[in-house]
Amino acid sequence: MIRNKVALILSAIILSICMFLFFPFPNNKMLDARSTFMSFPITNQDGYIVTGIIGSVLFIIAMILLVLSLKKYHFRTIVIVIIVYTFLPKILITMYQETLASDIMAISYDGNGSCDFEHVREDLINGKCDLVLHNHSNEDVTFELEFLDSYIDDGIRAESLMNVNGPYSITIKANHKKTIYLKEKLDLSDVPKHIDGGASVGIHVKLIDGKKSRVL
Repeated sequence: MIRNKVALILSAIILSICMFLFFPFPNNKMLDARSTFMSFPITNQDGYIVTGIIGSVLFIIAMILLVLSLKKYHFRTIVIVIIVYTFLPKILITMYQETLASDIMAISYDGNGSCDFEHVREDLINGKCDLVLHNHSNEDVTFELEFLDSYIDDGIRAESLMNVNGPYSITIKANHKKTIYLKEKLDLSDVPKHIDGGASVGIHVKLIDGKKSRVL
């Protein structure tokens, strides 16, 4: 089945490098991405991301080497490798968080949080956000929560407006999922550029514990 062992080994090495380049832990490397390929951010609001493009090229090279290394079952093998490459980081992160991780390193986020902003009057809006965080450790974890803007166009703030009344102190019990629901009246008189209303999904947050922080 194996035609060229050297090509197979090189393919495995390059795939490992690709995974390392944008491994999604401890921070979300796709925060500002506007276009992606596999796990690589290609563009953001500032243009093309060189490391993401390099990673994409390396991934394609690894796939070509994989095909050249095999005598048959090319398509089947590529599909299996892509599936493993997609889900392996999440499996490794979960294993780490459920065994060795502590404090905010043990917190996971499913990425399905949402925010909704309702205009009340000039420079005053009602903000509501909810998200679910999971503490995988055997100890309670306390941290400060900040909201991050998904996209920043001309400096206009959106989700981060919740920080006007923040940061928010959150405690999650050991081995527990917690739904965090925040409803705030936000005075934006000191915020020069901001949205006047709207909703967003897949929001991003920052967890802060002293000098440690994570972007999820």
